[in-house]
Amino acid sequence: MPHIIHILADDYGWADVGYHRQPTVDGSPPDVQTPNIDALAHGGIELDRFYVYKICAPSRSALQSGRNPTHVNVQNVLPECTNDKDDIGGYQGIPVNMTGIASHMKRAGYRTHMVGKWDVGMATEGHHPRARGWESWLGYWHHANDYWQHTVQTCGQKKMKDLWQYNATFDGPATHLANGPSCSQETQDPANETCIFEEKVLTDAVKKVINEHDLSEPLFLLWSMHLVHMPLQVPQKYLDKFSFIKNSYRQLNHAMSNYMDEQLGEVIALLKQREIWDNALVVFHSDNGGEIMAAGICGGNNWPLRGGKFSNFEGGIRVNAFVTGGLVPTAQRGTKLDGYITGWDWYATYAAMAGVDPTDHRASAAGLPAHDSINMWPWLSGASAHSPRTEFAIGDTTAVAPNADGQTLVGGLISGRYKLIVGREGPSWDGAGFHTISQNVLTGPSWPNSSSHLVPLTHLRTCGRKAAHGCLFDIFEDPYEEHSVAAKEPALFTKMLAQVDELQKGVYSPKRGGANSSACKLANSKYGGYWGPFLGVDAAVVAELVV
Repeated sequence: MPHIIHILADDYGWADVGYHRQPTVDGSPPDVQTPNIDALAHGGIELDRFYVYKICAPSRSALQSGRNPTHVNVQNVLPECTNDKDDIGGYQGIPVNMTGIASHMKRAGYRTHMVGKWDVGMATEGHHPRARGWESWLGYWHHANDYWQHTVQTCGQKKMKDLWQYNATFDGPATHLANGPSCSQETQDPANETCIFEEKVLTDAVKKVINEHDLSEPLFLLWSMHLVHMPLQVPQKYLDKFSFIKNSYRQLNHAMSNYMDEQLGEVIALLKQREIWDNALVVFHSDNGGEIMAAGICGGNNWPLRGGKFSNFEGGIRVNAFVTGGLVPTAQRGTKLDGYITGWDWYATYAAMAGVDPTDHRASAAGLPAHDSINMWPWLSGASAHSPRTEFAIGDTTAVAPNADGQTLVGGLISGRYKLIVGREGPSWDGAGFHTISQNVLTGPSWPNSSSHLVPLTHLRTCGRKAAHGCLFDIFEDPYEEHSVAAKEPALFTKMLAQVDELQKGVYSPKRGGANSSACKLANSKYGGYWGPFLGVDAAVVAELVV
């Protein structure tokens, strides 16, 4: 069986990778410098129409569960949230009765390891990576943490840390990897203190997995990077490398991209050195588009796509992606595929490659939605000329704050060459609502700029339920979503809107609840100021989940 290395970048903008940029004509250094990523994309298969959800946790829930976010999770609530009236879905992330892809792979004989951001549930032992089929994990539970102090969220006035390690001999807060108290973006070399950038800690863990792997067994490794998610932090020498960029946010973002590229290059070199590469499929993609929000806050860019993270315009859900590795047939290398593929399609693809049935019997017994995944390997390998995926629902939420709970919505549909977006009925935290969508902007190739006062959140577009003001785009003819064809194609608009309404009837929409005080109590009393699982769960339930 082949080795599978899945690399998930965080908030990585369409325009923040070199292979989506034009070279400079005057010989000046390019803003974006990602030579390793570019070489891997050009030597493998570029997936030009790869789609995910617009926010972190739902995309990750979809990846591990094989479900469209509307059937697993569209909420970006924090992992300390619970709803005690629902012991299956009343938590952040993936419901406990859904089977993760690592469980299928482990059943097939794979050694399963994960490194990096988790963000699919923390409340109980049933949400632990162990219960999802992973035999080891080093990473953090939340959406993000500080790259130097590992802190995120507070309990009262106290900043809490988030870095956990789990393997055959240890399961608990990674206190041994803590930096000194003075270590920060501003103070990267404090006297007599440890000060290691978190992404290096994660990369070192990836290298350890690869170095210690028994080559007689197949490897399934998920490397879930922190980069380039905020906070905008990076080792100083990489920031200095981009000193020619005068906007500090863009400088930081591109320095972070360059650092990520370097780490990826080192891991690829190690895969080749250990002779894993020749029998490996290596997958790379982002969890959502780059965060643009407003100049002066974020450094991402999705040019020439419209919008970004938190938006259902292309810049929020169509992301950088490619597959490479020795398993890619020679005839497929150096190609670009423009068929549809989604983040949840890897579930069935990997199961097929491992020779196991991806059917989730446990979820079915609990009355939960089945997986929505499609095996893409025949298409990727060249055995089939066309992608088997021709349409999919676009998820949305009624949440009134980025990390709040809400109801699951079908916010649109991509079918054939057309994309329909429908604005929500009520108000949203980003200023949208009442059938409007925020971030109706094209940023430009060099953004943010010091002279720019653009605030994407304030730029709204009406995407209503009437053809006259609907948002229906031919995304092959008009990938920048400039000209709606709803008024010209009212019958198609009406048909796709009816499909959205029908899909809405089948969404999974549990109440995830609010912050549970037990999370803070245990973080302090049991874990020494670190986040971790905080609710008990029946041992028999965990035993059923663990393969």
